[in-house]
Amino acid sequence: MTLDEKILVEIIEAQKSHKLDYVLHLGKVTYSLDSVAITKSSTPVNRSTNRGGVYFSDTFAFKIKAVVDDISIAKLLSKSMLGPNPEFQELEITTNVPIKDSIKKVTFFVNLTNSIQSSSHIELNMTIIRLKIG
Repeated sequence: MTLDEKILVEIIEAQKSHKLDYVLHLGKVTYSLDSVAITKSSTPVNRSTNRGGVYFSDTFAFKIKAVVDDISIAKLLSKSMLGPNPEFQELEITTNVPIKDSIKKVTFFVNLTNSIQSSSHIELNMTIIRLKIG
């Protein structure tokens, strides 16, 4: 399934009235995500384009900002982010969302754009590239 703005808006609205549990799947390890915020924001391009021939960027993107309390994830993040690698590794985040009077499992496929580490947690900034509902 491609990125569906209507579904993302429903998820953002559901977050306002329900506590959704988000899980990041990185390799064979899962990490609970806290303080998850999904937003739509502009990107620094004037028109849809391939950025550096590495990834596609539209003029707007849906992004996820989240916190991981397990700092052991730090050593795995460099394999996931553009910079030390020629391409982004696609990461998966799952949650269960009440959509149209039923609970749906939603899988977000994201690119990690940056991370900020403190002594107790890591803040992740990601761009949503596609969704799977099922």
